[in-house]
Amino acid sequence: MSTTELLRREWAAFRRPGRLIALAVAALSVIALGVLFAFGDRSSCDGSCPAVPAADDGSIVTDKFWFLHRDLGREGGITVRMTSMTGTITYPPPNHDKIVPGLVPWAKAGIIIKDGVRPGSRYAALTMTGGHGVRFQYDYRHDVAGGASGVSARSPRWLRLTRSGDTITGSESTDGKQWRTVATATLGGLPDTLQVGLFATSPGDLTLDEIGLGGAVGKLRHTQTVGVFDNVAVNGAADGAWRSEPVGGTLNEADWEKHHNPSGTVQRDGVITISGTGDIGPHDFEGARTARDTLRGLTIGLIIVLVVAALYGARTARRTPSRRVVTVSAAIVGAATFVTGLVAVGVVVPLGMAVLRSNGVPVWPLPMPTGARVVVGLAVGLALCAVLTYGLGLWLRRSWAAIVVGLSLIAVPYAVATLPLLPDAVSEWLLRLTPAAGLAIQQTMTEYPQVNVHYAPSTGYFPLPWWAGLALLLAYTTLAMRIALGRKPAAGNDWR
Repeated sequence: MSTTELLRREWAAFRRPGRLIALAVAALSVIALGVLFAFGDRSSCDGSCPAVPAADDGSIVTDKFWFLHRDLGREGGITVRMTSMTGTITYPPPNHDKIVPGLVPWAKAGIIIKDGVRPGSRYAALTMTGGHGVRFQYDYRHDVAGGASGVSARSPRWLRLTRSGDTITGSESTDGKQWRTVATATLGGLPDTLQVGLFATSPGDLTLDEIGLGGAVGKLRHTQTVGVFDNVAVNGAADGAWRSEPVGGTLNEADWEKHHNPSGTVQRDGVITISGTGDIGPHDFEGARTARDTLRGLTIGLIIVLVVAALYGARTARRTPSRRVVTVSAAIVGAATFVTGLVAVGVVVPLGMAVLRSNGVPVWPLPMPTGARVVVGLAVGLALCAVLTYGLGLWLRRSWAAIVVGLSLIAVPYAVATLPLLPDAVSEWLLRLTPAAGLAIQQTMTEYPQVNVHYAPSTGYFPLPWWAGLALLLAYTTLAMRIALGRKPAAGNDWR
């Protein structure tokens, strides 16, 4: 029998109305639940929420702080002495009943050279942090450590940023005389005039509340940073006065700021005090939806696909198939599931994100290459899961046993790990060791140590890179098929 004839015969055996209806229900479950979630999610802002800032390269960033600034030409810089850095944290544990003094580790106050005040514009900053000493940071992703000690009136810290064309250098000193270079960055294509000045910002105070069987839900509380500076000297500045304003949104809207220490700038007798809240850095995903939020029905669709594949694998084992027949049948199961996943994910992701945008909900942009990877990759991942479970049915020969094992290996680990149910460490190991790791293909988050985010499977962050998760799933699938074909067939059968 030719390969074409064999394909037609096995496809005819597979395409029973019940199986095709089940696959259609799987696709519709993914689409319906994702779209229903999107329609039910609406903006909590007055009107539309502000646009998510993007850097010049299109990456999503956080860019919110208080800025005291003036113009700077192509040659010049700023030098300051920092004598104090304090902060405020609102309603932290254990009682959540007080506004207390304190700094979160990545609170920042220092000096910055920036291409204007547009959120997402290029910059280089030399900053004192709440818990990581002096840092030279530029263009959101880049972070270079300086001195590790803190700052106080008895132990001030001198900071300097200099510009020479497109090159910006950050230096620090303990006495204003002996300077040490922290780092240098070249930011190509900068305009002749930039903004130079002092800034302060502070990300939310992240704590984790335990729920379920040890799962965690992150909560962010408002914080503020206050930096005190003197001996401020700017050279190479164009004519013009200092300007004080927030970047990246309106500050002082919350009652805790209004009634305690409004963000802003106070200048008195050569001393500048600047207060601010927010952050400057890579994305923090706070309040914004991602492609994963449209995939709320993926677990249900996955369960249906696994049941169909297990039943068909057990049915195939009861025939007298050759190795060639088994291979062709597995390919048909994988192809049918691939098409199911491609349709489901290919519809729900763009449609769900469009609905969210129309509801005024901030949505992280999904570049075309990333979107294609999520859609096609999830279809491939579902197909591999189906072939794996088909192999289990072929090996175990009992559909109920194959269904139980398949769900236990794939659907259950994925479901419990992506819910805030188990401790983060347990969820991460489940997605490192089981075939469910292959569903990491949907991940769009990148971990940055300088971003205060709860990186866990329940928030959309998978412990393995997408390619490693997919490779692990492929290894499981290959092993399952090899074991199935290597087992002695039932009486009257012959794997030939």
